[in-house]
Amino acid sequence: MSFSPEHTPMIRHTLSALLLSATLAGPALADDAVARGKYLVTVISCGDCHTPGHLLGKPDLARALSGSEVGLEIPGLGVFHGSNLTPDKETGLGNWTEEQIVTAIRTGKRPDGRMLAPVMPWMSFAALSDEDARAIAVYLKSLPPVANKVAGPFGATDKPTGFVMRISAPQ
Repeated sequence: MSFSPEHTPMIRHTLSALLLSATLAGPALADDAVARGKYLVTVISCGDCHTPGHLLGKPDLARALSGSEVGLEIPGLGVFHGSNLTPDKETGLGNWTEEQIVTAIRTGKRPDGRMLAPVMPWMSFAALSDEDARAIAVYLKSLPPVANKVAGPFGATDKPTGFVMRISAPQ
């Protein structure tokens, strides 16, 4: 295929239009990922375990997803608090990359190599599509950082420092 000089303005116009649409779509795609992530975090109910007050019936939505003051006890394993999912660098996910968040959601493995607490249902989230897992990570990174250090984790022989809900098998 060959182009003559009279095609040059049309080619420039087409390239300009493509460049402009790609430039405008970038933020729109990011906004779509944030919206999709927010939707998924809501329907998956991440806030149930990761929002202060939620497990006590009075969620503090001003500090949504910043960690729980209630620990969940698994007899023989210990007490685990829902961690701070906001991008706070000291107490939350602020130092985690989107890829590290996706890995934790889908494999249960933290960047430091430790496994997430057994109450975190990562095995259910392992089936998330790449796009959905990434959208959750994008949404979490878009939240305002909230400084909130949660207690624990506490081993089976440690004494927890806060309110604890026990998960126990039927007798």
